[in-house]
Amino acid sequence: FSVQSIYAQTNEAPTDAAAEVVDSAASDTDSSATAAVTETEEEAPVADEGGHQVLKKKFIEGGPAFMALPLLCLILGLAIAVERIISLFWMSINTDKFVSQVETEVANGNIEGAKEICRNTRGPVASIFYQGLDRSSTGNIDVVEKAVVSYGSVQMGQLEKGLVWISLFIALAPMLGFMGTVIGMIDAFDEIERVGDISPAVVARGIKIALLTTVAGLIVAIILQLFYNYLVSKIDSIVNRMEEASISLVDMLVKNKVVKA
Repeated sequence: FSVQSIYAQTNEAPTDAAAEVVDSAASDTDSSATAAVTETEEEAPVADEGGHQVLKKKFIEGGPAFMALPLLCLILGLAIAVERIISLFWMSINTDKFVSQVETEVANGNIEGAKEICRNTRGPVASIFYQGLDRSSTGNIDVVEKAVVSYGSVQMGQLEKGLVWISLFIALAPMLGFMGTVIGMIDAFDEIERVGDISPAVVARGIKIALLTTVAGLIVAIILQLFYNYLVSKIDSIVNRMEEASISLVDMLVKNKVVKA
């Protein structure tokens, strides 16, 4: 009986050891798999947010009620600026070629032909020429000059149409941003008063609203200011051509004895 017991114990010992080895191997395999998954998750790159997604996120964080006001100024200001740019390019003509054509007709004594050229040409220069040629029938240079100056002022007003609204939005956008800043700081202090603590977590939301609305207002003002300065320079260029053409018209009429100096 004792010998059989010894043999039984001897046979059972390797079996238990093998089971322990298998369990240990399985545990090591699970640990390796878990570590590999964790390492893969850590190495996985975070997807970059697109520009429009960042703008959308900041717009929401700044508060749609506050951010919508500078955005409205930007939309309206850009609409007016684009319309003015298209109009000014449409008004631009080859002034030298136009003056040469009119002078040819005036030199031939064909005032009606010169007026017809003015009617068929767009822009303020052609309109001023038409008014001057139309008054040339009086034979008085003072009447012609007065008509040119008066109608030139009218054309100036049409060229500058809409600029006052762009300048309004340039001034209004930062003020709306600062209003959001003040309201955001008030919210931050209200939160401090409610919680009774001045920790960063308490005041972060109000300060974020304050800064984002300020940035939005300044960005809108900068964009519209660039368009405004471009429009002003374009108008100045057209006005200079108008003045030069007006002088050429008076000299042309006097030279060809249409009016008396």
